[in-house]
Amino acid sequence: MKNILLLVHEDDGQEARLQVALDVARAVGGHLECLEVREFPVMAFGGYAGGAEALAIAEIERLQREFRIRLERRLEEEDVPWSFGQSFKRPADALADGADLADLIVLSARLEEGDDTRTRPETLPLRTGRPLLAVPPAARSLRLDRSALIAWDGSSAANEAVRGAVPLLRCAASVSVMEIDPPGGRMPMQAIATYLSRHGIVPNLIEKRRQETIASTLLDQISGANPGFLVMGAYGDPPIAEAIFGGVTRTMLAISPIPLLMAH
Repeated sequence: MKNILLLVHEDDGQEARLQVALDVARAVGGHLECLEVREFPVMAFGGYAGGAEALAIAEIERLQREFRIRLERRLEEEDVPWSFGQSFKRPADALADGADLADLIVLSARLEEGDDTRTRPETLPLRTGRPLLAVPPAARSLRLDRSALIAWDGSSAANEAVRGAVPLLRCAASVSVMEIDPPGGRMPMQAIATYLSRHGIVPNLIEKRRQETIASTLLDQISGANPGFLVMGAYGDPPIAEAIFGGVTRTMLAISPIPLLMAH
């Protein structure tokens, strides 16, 4: 986990994304690749505008340039290597296009009410094939001094998430693997525990019965154990991915109080 791709865009989630990405880079000795996403408003150009469109675009460019300068000055004071890229696409599209050499993508778990659904993170695990760290807007750090929680369901998506999370799991104070209503015919929780032990990680194993929903059971465990982050598969194995696991993915992105390390 050396190449960490960070969405850079002046919105309510930017500070949370930045702080968590810096924590990841420090923990794993990684390089922070900032992908600046610039957007322009949709305007109706015509002969009666009197140059108003050009003035509006110039003002947007000025604000975005000032934001970039402020962020670069902050990064110059940090203890991690960094670089900048730029895109004029929507955030999710820009990240999908820029993820080829990324080991981890850091973005917001949720955006402001009313934002274009095409900018939201739900589809990224399917589109990029890369682990992503979805950060709640209120987060200000990745608490590696706490435990890490793995939501295990035996799926290939969960397996991918655990493999991608190993560098951060090594840094966590402890690791717990939780299985809800152990599914039949899938990889058992003991198998992933054996895998982790070969990476020097000895997890605690937890079995839970489902409450109202899988998401509510996960949230109850988060509330009680107070982990620093949650590792989980995004969606699941076809053909039930969207119907069942997709619902868990969307719910956790919408309401999780801690960062989610997800993969498909």
